[in-house]
Amino acid sequence: MTLIGLSWLQTTPARPPSVATVASDRPMVEEAKQSSCSGFYRPGSQRRVVSSIREFGGVGDGETLNTLAFRRAVEELGRFGDKGGSQLNVPPGRWLTGSFNLTSNFTLFLEEGAVILGSQNPEEWPLIEPLPSYGRGRERPGGRHISLVHGDGLNDVVITGHNGSIDGQGRIWWELWWNKTLNHTRGHLLELVNSNNILISNITFLNSPFWTIHPVYCSNVVVKNVTVLAPLNSPNTDGIDPDSCLNVCIEDCYIESGDDLVALKSGWDQHGIRMHRPSSNIIIRRVSGTTPTCSGVGIGSEMSGGISNVLVEDLNVWNSSAAVRIKTDRGRGGYITNITITNVTMKMIKIPIRFSRGSDDHPDDNWDRKALPRINGIFISNIVGVGIMKAPVLEGMEGTIFDRICLKNVSLDCQGNRAKWQCEFVAGKSDNVFPSPCDQLRSNVSSLCLNS
Repeated sequence: MTLIGLSWLQTTPARPPSVATVASDRPMVEEAKQSSCSGFYRPGSQRRVVSSIREFGGVGDGETLNTLAFRRAVEELGRFGDKGGSQLNVPPGRWLTGSFNLTSNFTLFLEEGAVILGSQNPEEWPLIEPLPSYGRGRERPGGRHISLVHGDGLNDVVITGHNGSIDGQGRIWWELWWNKTLNHTRGHLLELVNSNNILISNITFLNSPFWTIHPVYCSNVVVKNVTVLAPLNSPNTDGIDPDSCLNVCIEDCYIESGDDLVALKSGWDQHGIRMHRPSSNIIIRRVSGTTPTCSGVGIGSEMSGGISNVLVEDLNVWNSSAAVRIKTDRGRGGYITNITITNVTMKMIKIPIRFSRGSDDHPDDNWDRKALPRINGIFISNIVGVGIMKAPVLEGMEGTIFDRICLKNVSLDCQGNRAKWQCEFVAGKSDNVFPSPCDQLRSNVSSLCLNS
């Protein structure tokens, strides 16, 4: 264990001095157009204590189980949270471990060549209570397996390094899903709950059992320069899933997975409606990747707490089911509003822009049949797609029109019968869109899309 006098900012990414901190209670889209993620994460105290996992008995041979070493390290270093904070270094090696929790004012630093390996023994991923906005495990009733790296109620947490890796070794979990022998919902690779001021950067995440990076009920979150990789047939291995979070910036990330590259969520049916914890003020910039069954950026379908004030720009997606998708269902309630999506390039996409409903996916039989989602203010512009298999599919829902759907400067390379848009229960306006959109998107109201 080493006490250091240098500023912690000298060993981790720093905020450019020219960028002002953005207030946490107002939309950040305008500021984001002129800056990076800098105003979202606010560096806290200096990390005055630095230790190596080896000091706590860790052995990086890929075979020795280091669960107790990681837990001891975090417990010991947590004592310095109010004394300048601490940093745990993981040196080169393969560090096998079960689940462990982080602490506040803490940096987990993976050196080049360091790999944290998730144990393939499910007992090393203990069961925890379901999230209140879901009411049960997402896949199975009851509890859920904890994530490999976990934290709850924390402030100022950094997970970074020199491109070290966290590998969930998720195949055993995928096989449980494929074989329909899964008893409880799979754990995430990284989950932070009820936490504030989070930076995740310069790390590769591999083979998550379930969703890879899952901040939930969090604020001021930055995910930057991160790579997420999972086999393209792996089930539900979403890349980055902010869930009921405020002020999130995702930037310069590369993702290959078996589900959405980025998915925005805010709770499931009556549980999410009751908790009413929205996701808002979210920026997704310069994300690229592929997912054969899902979308580059998905909004929903768990959106019962509401999702608003989202900017997606400079998205690059290929060989995927969709580039952009809004997913919802009867019983969700909630809202999706003020969503701006611009500068998207796509290649070999089944359905480039898709609004879908009716997955009939509910936590139990107590969902409210009258709880309809409200979708209003979706601004999509500067879209180029080649090798497009089908024109956009925009399906609203009977009883609730998806309104103010505004498209401008959209060019999609699809011909013949494939070029016919499919629209139902939507209304909006289009300008310079090819192939020619459906009648529902040809409003003559000039003020309809002034915010686009």
